[in-house]
Amino acid sequence: MPISPQQPDATLEHVVAARMLIGGEWVAGARSTDVIDPFRGSLVGTAPVSGLDDLDAALDAATKAKAMVAALPGFKRSAILEKAAQLLADRIPEIAKIMTRETGKAIKDSTAEVERSMDTIKLSAGEAVRIEGRHVPLDAAPMGAGKIAMLLRFPVGVVAGITPFNAPFNLACHKVAPAFAAGNAIVLKAPPQAPLTVHALSRLFADAGMPAGSLNVLYGGADLGRALVADLRVDFITFTGSTRAGAEIKAQSGLRRVALELGGNGSTLVHEDADIAAAAAQCARNASRLAGQSCISVQNIHVHAAVLDRFIADAVATVKTLRLGDPLDSTTDVGTLIDEPAARRVESWIEDAVAQGARILVGGKRRGAQIEPTLLTGVSPGSKVVCEEVFGPVASIIPYQTIDEAIDRINASPYGLQCGIFTRSTEIAFRIIREIRAGGIIVNGSSTWRTDQLPYGGVKASGIGREGPRYAIEDLTEQRLVVFNL
Repeated sequence: MPISPQQPDATLEHVVAARMLIGGEWVAGARSTDVIDPFRGSLVGTAPVSGLDDLDAALDAATKAKAMVAALPGFKRSAILEKAAQLLADRIPEIAKIMTRETGKAIKDSTAEVERSMDTIKLSAGEAVRIEGRHVPLDAAPMGAGKIAMLLRFPVGVVAGITPFNAPFNLACHKVAPAFAAGNAIVLKAPPQAPLTVHALSRLFADAGMPAGSLNVLYGGADLGRALVADLRVDFITFTGSTRAGAEIKAQSGLRRVALELGGNGSTLVHEDADIAAAAAQCARNASRLAGQSCISVQNIHVHAAVLDRFIADAVATVKTLRLGDPLDSTTDVGTLIDEPAARRVESWIEDAVAQGARILVGGKRRGAQIEPTLLTGVSPGSKVVCEEVFGPVASIIPYQTIDEAIDRINASPYGLQCGIFTRSTEIAFRIIREIRAGGIIVNGSSTWRTDQLPYGGVKASGIGREGPRYAIEDLTEQRLVVFNL
């Protein structure tokens, strides 16, 4: 596969210094940590390490602000979000470069993520003025005759948001914008691997006019996240990350509600009647896009045995066209993993699969924090690359003889985020829709597809609740029954 040339360090104009946002004030913090470019190994910026005192101050600010935010009319909340989207249009190149520098994501993908986030914010702005209740008829029974009942929706109060590194800007927008649109205050914990991107986001919303205390941003690791979740000033917890961490949050949340967008292992089914060339190209690209660091990245490709050889040939050919190289080069398709330890882990999983009998069709090598886009065949059903979430540019091609066999294998997974199916048969498509347990089924597309206005989330070990502004706002508001005795 082609290697894109490395650009000189002259493209890295300045070191970014992130700050916490607490009660409308920018706070440096008692300690800071360096943010290192995973491709070059050079300093990108610094970020504060938030302590428990910072957490207490942020939660205090959010608690004080929640009544004010709830009382802010919907049209004003909407206008602030619209202003954020407008400001973002001029900041796309700057924020995309920061993201690429600190995460190693290819610049074309970073740019696409920031551009897409404008939609997330605008959709949230629209929903801020469409939060509806409903009338409940009571005259179906004598007890209710002459009475009027309504269901109204009110903000939950203080929201705790915890976001991951793999889409640090857009996923933070999915926490902040719907929470504010619904009339809540939020304390957001940024991912430790991408603090500079989230700092840019916090400046964006502050510049757009979000009131002091309505958005508070902290930086730290799992210990800070645990303390945030455990604090009873938090009324609702929204988290995107690993299944293990999600299960811990669920156990800590008690009677408080949560929205958990967790892991997946990207099953896609290619039936014998599919457009094989199109399916192979999509699967190959979507197994490697974002260096495989996506919950819906294509990971397990179930291919009918009758078309296996054709699929493999086309998929390998597509992978060989992908450029692995400098994330800041606009021709690069696949950047780095988040850091070299992550790449070493993925490399060890590939080696483990090969030791259990798998064959590498293409790729398989590590270069620092980069992993070549890799396709495997002959994998053991119990190997990590099949059963667990790889979170790297690795996919396994698994043949099947009957549709029953493929459905059983996919349903046997503990995950249930999204599943792709390629077929020309309406009957097969609807059977998959009925029988495969997943949060989303993508017909004639791979598991890797999401647009921000749709409900996104999983079942089983893939999570609870749905993202997408309209659907998130349903979770971020409480339903209240009101009965008038007339």
